[in-house]
Amino acid sequence: MQFLNSLEELQSHYGQPGEAALRKVAHSLTPLYRKWIMASRLCIVSTVGPDGADGSPRGDDGPVVTELDPSTLVLPDWRGNNRIDTLRNIVRDPRISLMFIVPGSNNVVRVNGQARVTVDEELRARFEFKGKQPRSVIVIEIEEIYSQCARALMRARTWSSADESAELPTIGEILAEQTHGEEGGKTYDDDWKARAANTMW
Repeated sequence: MQFLNSLEELQSHYGQPGEAALRKVAHSLTPLYRKWIMASRLCIVSTVGPDGADGSPRGDDGPVVTELDPSTLVLPDWRGNNRIDTLRNIVRDPRISLMFIVPGSNNVVRVNGQARVTVDEELRARFEFKGKQPRSVIVIEIEEIYSQCARALMRARTWSSADESAELPTIGEILAEQTHGEEGGKTYDDDWKARAANTMW
């Protein structure tokens, strides 16, 4: 198997990007990039740290991020599984990338920047929902904003009406497989819906 081992080999194989791909990059929120990002209730957060890379979906009942100023976004850290892989990476390596997704659109808007984690009481209170606040907030200093090519979601037929999940294994089944039957299974799956509803925020 032959690998490309240098930037020169990689660039030679792919050629130059189109001019539009380079000119679409902004370095702070513009009116149209702002409109797009504020329509997104779901983003994928990517970070990297000494233990490796992490990708984490983040979703909310409204815009998944809030703008502090044209160069700063804030992302509440709502309830999860307490692995805190993303947060551990950020406190050791501030590099972050967010991919904002809007149902029905094959485009994805990406933000690259530097992040920090805060437990500032005033900032956490801004996100209060149903009497609950996020445990912490991720503050993102924007370095780049640009749209991703739509072809990936088009190839995957992401927003087709067909439900392809029926044959997937459940999380309970996966957990049982990983623990040799010590955890998970049907009881886990049966209890999950009520547990999630009680711990959503």
